[in-house]
Amino acid sequence: MRYLPLSPDDRGVMLKKIGVPDMDALFRDVPRSAVVPLSAFDLPDTQGELEVDRALSKLAAKNVAAGAGPFFCGAGAYKHHVPSAVDHLIQRSEFLTSYTPYQPEIAQGTLQYLFEFQTQVALLTGMEVANASLYDGSTATAEGVMMAQRLTRRGKAILSGGLHPHYAETVETVAGLTGAIVRAPVTPGSAEDIIALIDDDTACVVVQSPDVFGLIRNLRPIAEAAHAKGALLIAVVTEIVSLGLLESPGAQGADIVAAEGQSIGNGLNFGGPYVGLFATREKFLRQMPGRLTGETTDVEGRRGYVLTLSTREQHIRREKATSNICTNSGLCTLAFTIHLSLLGEEGFARLARLNHAKASALADRLSAIPGAQLVTPAFFNEFTLRLPKAAAPLVDALANKGVIAGVPASRLMPHEKSADNLLIVAATETATDEDFAAFERALKEVL
Repeated sequence: MRYLPLSPDDRGVMLKKIGVPDMDALFRDVPRSAVVPLSAFDLPDTQGELEVDRALSKLAAKNVAAGAGPFFCGAGAYKHHVPSAVDHLIQRSEFLTSYTPYQPEIAQGTLQYLFEFQTQVALLTGMEVANASLYDGSTATAEGVMMAQRLTRRGKAILSGGLHPHYAETVETVAGLTGAIVRAPVTPGSAEDIIALIDDDTACVVVQSPDVFGLIRNLRPIAEAAHAKGALLIAVVTEIVSLGLLESPGAQGADIVAAEGQSIGNGLNFGGPYVGLFATREKFLRQMPGRLTGETTDVEGRRGYVLTLSTREQHIRREKATSNICTNSGLCTLAFTIHLSLLGEEGFARLARLNHAKASALADRLSAIPGAQLVTPAFFNEFTLRLPKAAAPLVDALANKGVIAGVPASRLMPHEKSADNLLIVAATETATDEDFAAFERALKEVL
């Protein structure tokens, strides 16, 4: 537990300095209806540190960790094996203590691995240039929409119904004030007719593949239709391991790729920190958000690295910034770079094939259970089942049997009635045949 050394006198000095009478004044913008009084909680007035530590540890023990048993959750965050070498290397002091290179000339090591990272991301996505990362996949998607709005000088962004709802909500929050956001209808297990929505006012079309239900999308016809109207295609990838097996978004005509890199080098970590990947065509480079590391030579001809185009960020040119989310996820980026380097091209492709094989085997077993229907005809390591009952209570029942069965679609899209009976299931290389048998057995019992 963190030790909080501030006394009431210390707090009083700080409150006086910032010009407010008491702590409650700091929360005056919070609606009173949203404030829960302390008296509503059955808590003792005082406890010793040891007692508090024991009480909180007891509460934490009620959680079921991802590694505690069969685990099949995905929907944008995936459980993969991270080699112990990754954790060992990122904890070396020269990496762990360094952060954003505001003085790049003395941060050559940091800039070098960022340069390597950019190269990896460009190769994975099939694009010509990538930045030094953003915060996560959802904010990278929102940045892509705003970039497209700047490039096309249009405001309308069309979001596929298969885009992860959290990503769509982030786009609406971050980019909603700069143009109209149109969300296509949700069509689980099939592709909506997003081409019909593209018009002369469209800045970009945002399509996720594999989508939130696991469906692999063909981006080519969408890219062609968007380009015919002068719009851009933004491809979103929440499971970066899929690019070890599937054709890259760049090869399918995408103009911008926004992705989540958590699957490589980074554990689930209760939701973060993660690492956003962002890549685009070289001709759009000047409007790309975030930092870009470049390679150069010094006066003696020695190779070196520099930050390029960072002058468009908010800490230098605020009124002309291309992004308010200007930093990169440094340590997570390093973990990604190390893990992918350890895998190599062949190892990454083998990992992808193993993921697909695991998911295919599990889908065959579960869809053979009476009442369980597979609704995603083409998937990578994640698929969706339609069950005869609401999925959310079934997931709770399966958790009581020691199986974390997946993500009920209704949790992601509570206002979509068609999502109630849908269960999104992910199977990575960490799942075993014993896990599959436990899932199959438990699902038969609760249906």
